[in-house]
Amino acid sequence: MTLTVLRNGRVHTAADPEATALAITDGTISWIGGEHAVDTAGRPDRVIDLAGALVVPGFVDAHVHTLDAGLALTGLDLSGTRSLTQCLQAVREYAGTHPDGVIWGHGWEDTRWPEGRPPTRAELDDAVGGRPAYLSRIDVHSAQLSTALAATIADRPDGWSDSAPVTRLAHAAVRSAARDLLSSAQRRLAHLSFLSACAGQGIVEVHECAADGPSGLADLRALLDLDGPIPVRGYLARSVGSPEAARAALAETGAHALGGDLVVDGAIGSRTASLTHPYTDDPGNRGARYLTDEQIVDHLIACTVAGVQAGFHAIGDDAVSAVGRGLLAAADRLGENATVRLAACAHRVEHAEMTDADAIAAFARTGAVAGMQPMFDAAWGGPDGLYARRLGAERAAPMNDLAALAAAGVALAFGSDAPVTPIGPWAAVQAAVHHRTPGRGLSPRGAFTAHTRGGHRAAGRMDREIGTINVGAPAHLAIVQAGELVRPAADPSVARWSTDPRSRVPLLPDLTPGVDLPTTLATLVAGRVVFDTGVFG
Repeated sequence: MTLTVLRNGRVHTAADPEATALAITDGTISWIGGEHAVDTAGRPDRVIDLAGALVVPGFVDAHVHTLDAGLALTGLDLSGTRSLTQCLQAVREYAGTHPDGVIWGHGWEDTRWPEGRPPTRAELDDAVGGRPAYLSRIDVHSAQLSTALAATIADRPDGWSDSAPVTRLAHAAVRSAARDLLSSAQRRLAHLSFLSACAGQGIVEVHECAADGPSGLADLRALLDLDGPIPVRGYLARSVGSPEAARAALAETGAHALGGDLVVDGAIGSRTASLTHPYTDDPGNRGARYLTDEQIVDHLIACTVAGVQAGFHAIGDDAVSAVGRGLLAAADRLGENATVRLAACAHRVEHAEMTDADAIAAFARTGAVAGMQPMFDAAWGGPDGLYARRLGAERAAPMNDLAALAAAGVALAFGSDAPVTPIGPWAAVQAAVHHRTPGRGLSPRGAFTAHTRGGHRAAGRMDREIGTINVGAPAHLAIVQAGELVRPAADPSVARWSTDPRSRVPLLPDLTPGVDLPTTLATLVAGRVVFDTGVFG
């Protein structure tokens, strides 16, 4: 038995909001208290002086794409390019310094460029010569490709273009072909780079949203077999029609659940999110639906009967409402105790950017978890943002309505969707509090909980202690450098708790825009140090 005591710090815990120390015994929190009582923790094998640092529950990033995010770290990151010309120059320079293999780039955002358009295939060919190249848009629902990569695609699926970026089924085919050109060494480096970066942000677990098909399955297996710094929960985007197929899918692939990026539709930026009314800036287009209503219901029933967590990617109002209707239809067909059985599986709705009252009520009734990305609103919300340009101000304003979901009792789990937005839990919590549309955000405590305990809830872990700092909880911890702590203000529309000091609500760092956010000093997973800037020597 090994006992480690962390002392002389600040501990974020409802058990004792004045606590300055805690003890960890064999990976579990075994004691919490103040300096005056630290001797009661037991005889320590090691004592760590926190020097005033803050200890908080470790974060869970509940929606990532590890390979793609890792490739953005190790390869060609285009998210910082401010014009089409700059983007193409970055591609040209990268191709010159990386003469072998496929050129994989990510992150261009044409709506922010003065040219107002994406690169053409001819322009990309000019930048890379005869090399295969794949450049995904920031939302990863469309991409430009070089002629050399196009030559590897035998068919021309829906969404294909010989000049413009590919979308829909064509994008999935192109993406798979580009993945097939990556070496195992490239994949491993990308996986490890991203998981290490997550540990450096105080993240103790990620939920990988893997594609189905040979390339996606190979990548998922390699990731789950990797001895990385933090755990990975694997979500496979495979639709099933029977309980036997659901169980077989997990046994075959090693996945933990059948959801993640099981796409009902696409994305707003690529104009493939499925809408009930056309896009304002593309009046003939209402997006794309990839799953029918009946397929959604069949998948939910099959997974529920099998005891397997299901989930869907749904962004547009048509897609989100379809999932809501599907949950209610599944409840009707499952019969006695149906809502209890559905809730026990913690089925998930990823993104849920355009929700109405009926969809939210359906999620709440069936115990569904909403996997949300607050940085989407920070990046694309507001009166002049991408949402407003694509949808018009009236439809854009209620996007990513965290407050309405929370007020209805829907469990929330925050993620980055990396590489779509960068990993950065504190920035995400801040964005959730300071929503671009007044009245749509969360209280600081609600936002913080959604990025910590909420991620464990989204994984089907119902233990009330996990994701908190309490005696008996796993020591999944982030130690951060933070400024003055403040008592979070309650929003009466979403909060069911008190901020009176007597309520023992623990303090949080100041999340006011412009204030320096906390920085991670060390990260622990079940007491094991997976990132350290020197706290542990």
